[in-house]
Amino acid sequence: MLSLNRSIFLRKVLVLSCCRGGERKIRILMESTLKEIRDGACVLDMDPKSTVGGGVEDMYGEDRATEDQLVTPWTISVASGYSLLRDPHHNKGLAFTEKERDAHYLRGLLPPTCFTQALQEKKVLQNIRQYQVPLQRYMALMDLEERNERLFYKLLIDNVEELLPIVYTPTVGEACQKYGSIFRRPQGLFISLKEKGKILEVLKNWPERSIQVIVVTDGERILGLGDLGCQGMGIPVGKLALYTALGGIRPSSCLPITIDVGTNNEKLLKDEFYIGLKQRRATGQEYADLLHEFMCAVKQNYGEKVLIQFEDFANHNAFELLAKYGTTHLVFNDDIQGTASVVLAGLTAALKLVGGKLADHTFVFLGAGEAGTGIAELIALEMSRQTKAPVEECRKKIWLVDSKGLIVSSRKESLQHFKKPWAHEHEPVKELLDAVKAIKPTALIGTSGVGKTFTREVVEAMASFNEKPVILALSNPTSQSECTAEEAYTWSKGSAIFASGSPFDAVEYNGKIFVPGQANNAYIFPGFGLGLVISGAIRVHDDMLLAASEALAGQVTQENFDKGLIYPPFSNIRKISAHIAANVAAKAYELGLATRLPRPADLVKYAESCMYSPIYRNYR
Repeated sequence: MLSLNRSIFLRKVLVLSCCRGGERKIRILMESTLKEIRDGACVLDMDPKSTVGGGVEDMYGEDRATEDQLVTPWTISVASGYSLLRDPHHNKGLAFTEKERDAHYLRGLLPPTCFTQALQEKKVLQNIRQYQVPLQRYMALMDLEERNERLFYKLLIDNVEELLPIVYTPTVGEACQKYGSIFRRPQGLFISLKEKGKILEVLKNWPERSIQVIVVTDGERILGLGDLGCQGMGIPVGKLALYTALGGIRPSSCLPITIDVGTNNEKLLKDEFYIGLKQRRATGQEYADLLHEFMCAVKQNYGEKVLIQFEDFANHNAFELLAKYGTTHLVFNDDIQGTASVVLAGLTAALKLVGGKLADHTFVFLGAGEAGTGIAELIALEMSRQTKAPVEECRKKIWLVDSKGLIVSSRKESLQHFKKPWAHEHEPVKELLDAVKAIKPTALIGTSGVGKTFTREVVEAMASFNEKPVILALSNPTSQSECTAEEAYTWSKGSAIFASGSPFDAVEYNGKIFVPGQANNAYIFPGFGLGLVISGAIRVHDDMLLAASEALAGQVTQENFDKGLIYPPFSNIRKISAHIAANVAAKAYELGLATRLPRPADLVKYAESCMYSPIYRNYR
């Protein structure tokens, strides 16, 4: 394979530009070089100075926080004029300076005034706030991302608490439901059964070659909304926007993917605007073969260190995929592992308010799917780590309730494999209220995906035998939440320590203001992914999840506790992500799973130095 140094390549272009017919010759050079790069016959060898400052290697040396802010916007050719304004990666709109307008043939293509990025941000935010419907705000933000990528991320980073519910839960759920109607241009790769046998070729169609994080879904279990098929693409797109905004992973290294194997949603199958395969879901060997081809193709095309995050797969596939590829790929399931880590962090922080150690408490879950069993297992692992007791013994402090009632040993034969470890000795109990009264838990955790299941009687029962009952209503979107913040505080007479999956406003009860926490996975997965990337990790280990939880819990201040919060505010999320990344990377080095050597002396500073900056670059 040939290696082409960028400076030599640019000198060739400069020489050709002075020749007769230079424009045509440059175009031929560009096209032939691009073909060689795509065919794997040539790689672009960057100058050493492009990675000075200690960050994650960047193919173009332009997307790190430590980047040289004075660059020429090279893509396949020099981006100039009309094409530059239509390129979201390089477009700055009215922020192009007078010199840049002259240098890049922009005169007349823009109004005469020059805006700062801050003024642009103020204007866009003002426009977005004028929309009353959340979905309209979502579409406006997606339009901005397609016009001006850096302004989009600057806006999101600076206004994360306001805009997170728009680009993520709960609004992203509605966006997925209506994705076929609002679809304008592809934001990721769609791999369907039609591409069977050609997935590697499909991956090569994506313009970016240096991919670090992939979020993939098959759309079968989108939030609490069920099977949305191909329209589940809104989830990978939203997750990766947060990987960049909250975790600092550069957008060019993120790839959203939807695996389309059909849908069992009758409404979608009859919808003339549905954008996916109009057939029943493929299952069994056909499904397994497609996923296996995909996993092999990703590893072949992007290498062993690319993180593949499984998102919103149905239970029967999620556990199997994680177990099957956990030993051969760098894989992570946010529904199972990310949710578990963020909830464990909240419970760890809550101990400062309720007292005692984790092993002193008893937990009841409503919901025994991916999230419920994932959280329960991580709690048991942390208990085991703290007490040195076997995990099997620690599991006895945790009880799960599914649609058929309390999971007990007499039901073991009929249980799915992932529920069996939670079948304890107890008489059968059908209803949640009866289970709460019998077990008397200190914490009640909802992962059922069914709204209004934490009734007044259930909350009052929790408050009757706990001075400060911990109540976590985690199901998304808001309509599926087990109870609202107002219900939790009112029915517990202000004694509950409450957090939810979707955001709720502050509640006033008896003259006191209660600020509900949000057990949002966005606290964990961006920093977790950054930690894997900066350490060059090749596998995910449960100890990394515990390390992430510990880091997040450590960011809750006394001021937060005084408000009843068990999670820090999202306004500090980049700082939080850096600490999580440092903890995860440290664990990767400790376990011998890191490949980026030598280990940096200060991992927090190193993580911060690797974070993508959305500040405009100055073009020359």
